[in-house]
Amino acid sequence: MKIAIPAQNEQVAAHFGHCPEFMLANVVDGRLGELVSVPNPGHRPGFLPQWLGEQGVTVVIAGGIGASAMQIFQQQGIEVVVGVQGKVTTALEQYLKGELRPDNNICHH
Repeated sequence: MKIAIPAQNEQVAAHFGHCPEFMLANVVDGRLGELVSVPNPGHRPGFLPQWLGEQGVTVVIAGGIGASAMQIFQQQGIEVVVGVQGKVTTALEQYLKGELRPDNNICHH
């Protein structure tokens, strides 16, 4: 499994598309493996969900996300957990323990 988290200063970014970087985490046998920072390649309608899918991402953990991006992720079968705040590593640990729950933090701008 590969998890993507939009990040800023090691924190989960409040808005998916406008983050400076994505933290990509490989999970093997339920354990957190390599965590890599990848610069945001640019915010354009529909681009980032497609790009993350091409990177092999199966889960996105974010603070907030737009409705169209959410729809594209759903079409690709990528799980999205929104409404998350705090440190990236804490969010990853909570997700792996089953402690993160999807929220309805959809951005409408």
